[in-house]
Amino acid sequence: MTSATPDELLRQIQQRQFQPVYFLQGEEPYFIDLVADALENSVLPEAERGFNQTVLYGKDTDVAGILNQARRFPMMSAHSVVIVKEAQAVADLESERAWPFLEAYLKNPLTSTVLVFCYKHKTLDSRRKLGKLLAGKDAPGAVLLTSKKLYDSQVPQWLTGYVRGRGQQITGQATAMLAEYIGADLGRLAGEVNKLLLSVKPGQAIDEDLVQRLVGISKEYNIFELQRALVQRDVLKANRILTYFAANPKANPLIPNLTLLFNFFTRLLVLHQAGPNPSDGEMQKMGIAKFAQREYQQAQRQFSPARTVDLIHLIRRADAQSKGIESGSLDEGEILRELVWLILHPVPVAAVG
Repeated sequence: MTSATPDELLRQIQQRQFQPVYFLQGEEPYFIDLVADALENSVLPEAERGFNQTVLYGKDTDVAGILNQARRFPMMSAHSVVIVKEAQAVADLESERAWPFLEAYLKNPLTSTVLVFCYKHKTLDSRRKLGKLLAGKDAPGAVLLTSKKLYDSQVPQWLTGYVRGRGQQITGQATAMLAEYIGADLGRLAGEVNKLLLSVKPGQAIDEDLVQRLVGISKEYNIFELQRALVQRDVLKANRILTYFAANPKANPLIPNLTLLFNFFTRLLVLHQAGPNPSDGEMQKMGIAKFAQREYQQAQRQFSPARTVDLIHLIRRADAQSKGIESGSLDEGEILRELVWLILHPVPVAAVG
């Protein structure tokens, strides 16, 4: 089996270079869906799909059912397509009973069939038979894609490339805002960017104002402004934002906000470890965007390394409280308000508990 990247597979599909078997696996479902959708929409013209394209779902089929479909010759077409969605739910995919039949097909597939396995959120065990076969050279007509989750530091680059690939531009601040607010959920990121692209004219860049307006981030009352208020020790501004959050809990859920604060102070701790004057390049490697570097440098002066460790501990404590651990009767708004008070007032962590 040949290993390939999503870009390589998409390029081959565009050139109509199809393989008999595609096994798409991994923790990041976005790339699996991207390749599977490209095959579903490209191998056959729409008029031929009714007879020659079959979509199966893992929980509703088994290996015998999949192979029966794969061995069918196309009707008045050069290809037939069989797509197995949620293939990780096929109960006997790695069973000893089904193995001889699956092995025989993978070693000698029907060349007129394009068989696609969408094996999401996990990868095959390379020590077991199917994993060994797919990782080896005994299935030359098959392609293996392993779709890995991006690190948070890789998301801005991916996001910039995604926008440029659609002929548009995005500002650094808008990129960082989307990457921080949404995180490494590429499917949701792509959806939000597609929505933004509908509102920009050719040559106009996606900027932070457009992101705030269309993604649902309040311009004045958002987690980024709260973060800035904490760094500047602006108690009045922090309390205004907390009041807005409490009045709009659905738009400002606690867990994502805690995640963003945790990421900020974790990067700050890494920045402390790098010394007092790291270069722009070093800071960008830490995941600190160029426009945010001044704020991190201010935070570095405001919070010592020991205090930063304490704040990370307090955010972990708030996360546990959000899950009902030692939270008493506190609701989400009160948990965040208490956390902010503890960040702004240097109470020893030992005294907090």
